[in-house]
Amino acid sequence: MFWRFVLVVTEILTITFWNYKMSGSYYSLDVLYCLPIIQAARIGTIRTQRHSDTHMAALVGVIAAVVWSIAEAAVVWPSYPLGAFAMNIFTRSVTFTVLGRVLTKLWKERDFFRKDLLTGLANRFEFDERFAAEQLRSEWSKRPYSLLFVEIDQFKILNNNHKYHVVQAVVKAVAGILMDNSRCIDTVARIGENKFGLLLPETDEYICSILEMRIKAASAKKFQIECWSTSLLIGHVTVTGSARSFDEILHEANEKMYLTKTQKQAQWGEYSTATLAKC
Repeated sequence: MFWRFVLVVTEILTITFWNYKMSGSYYSLDVLYCLPIIQAARIGTIRTQRHSDTHMAALVGVIAAVVWSIAEAAVVWPSYPLGAFAMNIFTRSVTFTVLGRVLTKLWKERDFFRKDLLTGLANRFEFDERFAAEQLRSEWSKRPYSLLFVEIDQFKILNNNHKYHVVQAVVKAVAGILMDNSRCIDTVARIGENKFGLLLPETDEYICSILEMRIKAASAKKFQIECWSTSLLIGHVTVTGSARSFDEILHEANEKMYLTKTQKQAQWGEYSTATLAKC
């Protein structure tokens, strides 16, 4: 953060130097003072993430206004009026501060409004929009689409038994697995703390089942390597058109997911009982 700030200030000084050198000519570099403000807004947004405000852009704006005004006054000093000098610093500081805050807000909306901070995947808002668009496309083309609902099993136990950075690593790993096993036309989203959704355009139930097996195999391998005591629960639904809402389809996928989990638990219970009987 410190070196980025130094870089922005160096950029301001460089612009000021060349602007001072060109004073008296027909050329002006004044508009280039917007560049460090843009960079400061971007850096501040990355640094603060979802915080409601940042002072980075405002600070750089004030520095740019002061340096610009000093260089401008130095050209004709000492005949430069002090009132004009103070007024220029004030007006430029206000202008740059407003510009920085607006740009910071735009960067936040661009980067975080539709994205999950931890994984970089689409969030629930963007997923809902993509789902609505796919429903309309399916309604028109009469081609099916599938929804894959994925949940990290035993997540509460994972939270209790491991440190926070380990839990984050698990979530990131699952996000990576889902991205690796999806196409560029698919939408992968984190729609809950330990829940993910995959929207698969023009995908029937058979292809969706194959994808589910691939994701389970990849996750099992990853969890075994990292010694994470968890697994993925997956349910999927294939539909055509827009007769059903997102919540209805998600509910069905969720029921299928937990039905699979219940069946596995029952099978494991039978296996354990048979094993104990042999012993």
